[in-house]
Amino acid sequence: MNLLWQRFTLSNLPFREYLSTSYLHRGLVGSLSAWRQTSLLLRWGEAIACALLSLVYGLAPFVSTEIIGLLLVACIGFWLLLTISDTPTNINSPTITPIHLIIFLYWGVAVAAAALSPVKKAALGDLRNFTLYILLFVVCARVLKTPRFRSFLIALYLHVSLFVSIYGVRQKFFGAAQLATWVDPESPLAKNTRVYSYLGNPNLLAGYLLPAIVLSLIAIFAWQRLALKFLALTMLIVNLACFRFADSRGAFIGIAVAAVVLIVGLRYWYSRYLPPFWRTWLIPMFFAGLIGAFAIGYEMSDVFKLRINSMFAGSKDSSNNFRIQVWNAVFKMIRDRPILGIGPGHASFNSMYPFYQIRRFTALSSYSVFLEHIVEMGFIGLSAFLWLLTIIFNTAIIQLRRFRAENTVDGLWIIGAIASLVAMLGHGLVDTVWYRPAINTLWWFMAAIIASYWIPKSPVEAVTDSPNRH
Repeated sequence: MNLLWQRFTLSNLPFREYLSTSYLHRGLVGSLSAWRQTSLLLRWGEAIACALLSLVYGLAPFVSTEIIGLLLVACIGFWLLLTISDTPTNINSPTITPIHLIIFLYWGVAVAAAALSPVKKAALGDLRNFTLYILLFVVCARVLKTPRFRSFLIALYLHVSLFVSIYGVRQKFFGAAQLATWVDPESPLAKNTRVYSYLGNPNLLAGYLLPAIVLSLIAIFAWQRLALKFLALTMLIVNLACFRFADSRGAFIGIAVAAVVLIVGLRYWYSRYLPPFWRTWLIPMFFAGLIGAFAIGYEMSDVFKLRINSMFAGSKDSSNNFRIQVWNAVFKMIRDRPILGIGPGHASFNSMYPFYQIRRFTALSSYSVFLEHIVEMGFIGLSAFLWLLTIIFNTAIIQLRRFRAENTVDGLWIIGAIASLVAMLGHGLVDTVWYRPAINTLWWFMAAIIASYWIPKSPVEAVTDSPNRH
């Protein structure tokens, strides 16, 4: 059974041996290595790539989609330049991980869905955007292998999110124009101010802040200096306040599942330091405390109570009813093209949805990341996505065990990356802000953090781990 799992998760594939014998790899990587040795620019190649990524993550909440797209093109173009100018000694470095392979498969399914789409022009245009995000992961996975660049980019995101949250909190206290009907106009909450900061949408803001809340909590444990711990605590408090004021019900689901992952992960990480009592009762006490905090918040805040109650109001709540009607139309779309869907992307959905929509329920997406995968890439695409998630989390757990054995603080960032991905998936159950650039770039950033820590097993370790050894 263990051997089957290792094969399913690609844990023991000989990546280094493959790279050293691959004609494609040898033909592309290092073809301009001699030029790199004399280039003043490329001597600082990794630092320049990090600077380009810092522009993506530093500007994402504030600029348009088109500008983010241009920045992604710049990052990817420079990564290609670095790749073809790598020195031959890098040919055996572990630049390819199990996550890379499954992402390539995931992208291949998207290509097939676009090629067979009934709206090929729209699908092919969206495939270009999909490819940019895939290659962003590749760039991040390479740059984040350098510890100082990884630390810098994580800190950059946390500082930018703090700035975003401060403005969101300010909107709550000083007022902000509601740019759309984000709550039921007939609800007692119709006049409630939902903040959106620089992102223009409270659900998008909440989705952007989910990883920030998780990583700021992790930073309290991971950052060593006392001043930095106080900074991380400040980030956590301000991010949580802004998150609460965004009042996103889908994001509430995300933060709840992230909290579970965090307490389980931190309990595992610190279990060797805990007395027997806390090893046994920490998790039950946490859940009891979580339920108690929820009950107190529910009883003390009428706004919070009404938002929670609306989640279970069914079609009586206009937002719920809207999603239900959209999902009914989406199920019809899935029924007609269940294998490879209509093709990836926003434009493909907009081209096909009007043929299925229920009158007055115009939508830009299916309001569920998992349904969106089936609509766009069929059940094959959903299967590829679920396999990708399995590989990401399995790779993370393997590295987490290694860091715990080595007592290395990097394991805390692995826990943070796992919890952030789970939080975004929880939010994605009932919303599709996951596809927006400010959040999708963060998704691949979290996946790249996990990939950047990956170290392949040596042949000796692979034999040792084999369940068939005698």
